[in-house]
Amino acid sequence: MAGSLFFQMKKTKNKKKTVRRKRKADDNSTWKRNLLAIGIVIVLGAAFYFLFVNPYSYRWKPCYGNKGYGVCMPFSYNVHGIDISHYQGVVDWPMLANTQNDPEFPLRFLFMKATEGGDLTDENFLQNFQRAKEWGFIRGAYHYFIPTTDARKQAQFFISQVNLQSGDLPPVLDVEVSPKRKMQQQFVQNVKTWLDVVEAYYGVKPILYASYKFKEKYLNDTIFNRYPYWIAHYYVDSVRYQGHWDFWQHNDAGTVPGIKEQVDLDIFNGSFEQLQELTLP
Repeated sequence: MAGSLFFQMKKTKNKKKTVRRKRKADDNSTWKRNLLAIGIVIVLGAAFYFLFVNPYSYRWKPCYGNKGYGVCMPFSYNVHGIDISHYQGVVDWPMLANTQNDPEFPLRFLFMKATEGGDLTDENFLQNFQRAKEWGFIRGAYHYFIPTTDARKQAQFFISQVNLQSGDLPPVLDVEVSPKRKMQQQFVQNVKTWLDVVEAYYGVKPILYASYKFKEKYLNDTIFNRYPYWIAHYYVDSVRYQGHWDFWQHNDAGTVPGIKEQVDLDIFNGSFEQLQELTLP
């Protein structure tokens, strides 16, 4: 009887130890899960900040200069413009034309998306292009370059869709889709092919559009320094690119009368007379 009681007590004691060990293991497991969850939250929060908040933090910085079209405008530039595509919807041209008389930031020029790749025309291009001239804007047309489509075909397609006239800005090549790693050298040649074909047709050097980081990484060849450069560089007080540039797309959150959607805002690096000199004869 005593032996049976002793065995029962030992069994109960061992059971309690097992329960305590299990609770301790559960506590450790819970602590590790909570620590892992906190780590994941921190990593995701940091990634969200650096990818989606920090690049656009300039939007929320105090504006110590002059504000126009809903944003802080670059200092000491007098010739302003915008670029649009079908994403901006239907334009109220009389209202937009009134911006030419703005006392601080008159809009003088408009770039419009014309084509993309080898077979896509912007659905609003023809109307926008015609109306821009009717309402007195200096107008320009750009082509969105697709690295995987034959460059000569893209150039010829742009030519077939865009009838540039005297007083228009030179044709623009918009290059922002990066090539595959093994196609870097071919990519440079393809961009040059488009520029050559278009220059031969219109008789004027095209404008090259790219962000300064993209240009330095993928188009870092002195051959491209011969073309007018339209730099995309958002939410900064000044252009960081060390080379020459002609146009600066400084913000993509402009609010302009006559256009419901936000627009890209641009400035020309020169006087209005110099902008006119850049146009086709």
